[in-house]
Amino acid sequence: MSVLRTKSIEQSIKETEDPDYALKKSLSWLDLTVFGIGVIIGAGIFTFTGKAAKNYAGPSIAISFVVAAIVCGLAALCYAEFASTVPVSGSAYTFSYASLGEIIAWIIGWDLLLELALGAGVVSQGWSQYANLLLGDMGLHLPDALAPRTDDNPAGQFNLLAFLLIAVLTALVAWGIKESMRVNLVLVAIKLFIVLFVIVAGIAYIKSANYSPFIPPAKAGADTEGIKQPLIQAIFGFTPTTYGLGGIFAGASIVFFAYIGFDVVATTAEEAKRPQRDLPIGIIASLVICTVLYVAVALVITGMVKYDQIDPDAALATAFKDVGKAGYSTIISCGAVAGLTTVVMTLIIGATRVLFAMCRDWLLPPSFGRTNPRTGTPVRITIVVGLVVAFIGSYLGNHIDLEEMVNIGTLAAFTLVSIAVPILRRKRPDLKRSFTVPLSPVLPIFAAVASVYLMLNLSIETWIRFLAWMALGFVIYFAYSMHNSRLTGKPKEGELPSLTST
Repeated sequence: MSVLRTKSIEQSIKETEDPDYALKKSLSWLDLTVFGIGVIIGAGIFTFTGKAAKNYAGPSIAISFVVAAIVCGLAALCYAEFASTVPVSGSAYTFSYASLGEIIAWIIGWDLLLELALGAGVVSQGWSQYANLLLGDMGLHLPDALAPRTDDNPAGQFNLLAFLLIAVLTALVAWGIKESMRVNLVLVAIKLFIVLFVIVAGIAYIKSANYSPFIPPAKAGADTEGIKQPLIQAIFGFTPTTYGLGGIFAGASIVFFAYIGFDVVATTAEEAKRPQRDLPIGIIASLVICTVLYVAVALVITGMVKYDQIDPDAALATAFKDVGKAGYSTIISCGAVAGLTTVVMTLIIGATRVLFAMCRDWLLPPSFGRTNPRTGTPVRITIVVGLVVAFIGSYLGNHIDLEEMVNIGTLAAFTLVSIAVPILRRKRPDLKRSFTVPLSPVLPIFAAVASVYLMLNLSIETWIRFLAWMALGFVIYFAYSMHNSRLTGKPKEGELPSLTST
């Protein structure tokens, strides 16, 4: 019973026709592009820009965004080739099952669940901070224990606003993918307007003195000592620092969270009308558009407010308050509430599609993944994902910083997908590829190396938590999944086993 057994691509595609596990094909390239923009533009602009600028890179956080975008761009090319070749739900999990083997597919699927579920919870907290700010502008105030936990409110225990958001979005996602996309389209339009408003309105308040120094000199910082320091510093004996050149790369590892949207696009491959054409367009277009907007916003915010005075919890809104434009702040808070809503929704969709694919392969109980005949969505999975995300957003995230955990899971998946591209080309040169990564295997290998480098810039504490999460995943795999996989050839629940390609 080999843990490296692979699943044929032909069988993966054939299984999408099973009526018990059928998803509606209703998404166009425009839907996918908007879907990508909807999840990419969110926490990165509204929350992490200020946090990373203040704590890691200063004004040079704009360079951090470019560094992160280059790594994501290389990985995006790999995702685009796979998504157009294997248009099946599950993203990197499905791709790796066809090329690297079952155990690697499990690892990636487990990584993606970490990325998407934690990501939705973390972003829901950013949403709640802007929503609470907006309620305050309206004269409404939650009890401290139910309000978001921030530096100004350390008493926050249960984040009521995050919980309510996730409950509503879980119901919407369970209702149907097309309905979710219609809501997403409206909210993305609002969000893009606000982002452009920040750029245009903020230019008038930029002070060139705030850019000096553009790359603040490196200095020792309490936040980077002990298990808080990046792993690369501990391995090579670097003195723990913030800012400087190391701060740029550390900042890139943090704001990398802002780019996770394009790989979520790949999780909807099975619901695209013309996946071979539409998926590469949706993945690459959303990444390019968002990178330009990220860099512009980073330059505006760090030009308006000195980097060490930026509010890390609601940087955009408070930046305009700091320059005497409180009315603008309210407008931006409204946009952030709309914008971060789409991020949470698309991350929930992504998590449900990965779990759906794993259930259809019997690596998790198959009955759990059946779709509802009326909605065409995996309702049971959606409800469970919603409950988990609600716990993370309303309680767990109040007590543990989870942003880096999302990043390390994403980067691990990027690494394996990048390696898988040249492997699948060698194993299956006969496959029709509507999109191909140029300069393969050089670019895929470089993408993998760059992803590993950013992983090394994450803290030791994050690595410890990541290894603990992976250990739990291995326990589940060897105790259940390995023996119940569809590739064991053991039919269950009246279903036919998958063909096995080794």
